[in-house]
Amino acid sequence: MIIRKARIKDLESITEIYNDAVKNTVATFDLEPKTVEEQLIWFREHSSKNPVIVAEQDGFVVGWAALSKYNTKCAYSNTTEISLYVKKEFQGRGIGKKLMEGIITEGKKVGVHVILARITDGNKVSINLHEKFGFKHVGVLKQVGFKFGKYLDVYLMEKILD
Repeated sequence: MIIRKARIKDLESITEIYNDAVKNTVATFDLEPKTVEEQLIWFREHSSKNPVIVAEQDGFVVGWAALSKYNTKCAYSNTTEISLYVKKEFQGRGIGKKLMEGIITEGKKVGVHVILARITDGNKVSINLHEKFGFKHVGVLKQVGFKFGKYLDVYLMEKILD
């Protein structure tokens, strides 16, 4: 498996992985699948300060991670929000760990100071992964999302990079 910077040609796979999460999980609060064109806009919004990486296995993208702008106000320029998704049939194989290592390394290279994570209640795998990499719990946003017929809490976690 290779962890590398994402390229435009990866967008179809990135979109497919993300849309599976949209349709089947509470890992994202998007309710409608994204088009590749919408994801192209998202991808282009990621500057060198906001990297996107992929996990590639046997020539296929099987997961991705990104650091996105947390807020457009200038004082937040060194704070990012993490996204990390692994294709369902490849979960549980350590790919999430490799992506987390890779995206943290990329964040350090470009001068990110804080990485924030918003994780929906019940996503124990994601919470555990973030904890293993030194993310700390900083709060709970109660019932801020409504998906699959119920209100959901979101855990806020942060990692301050050295």
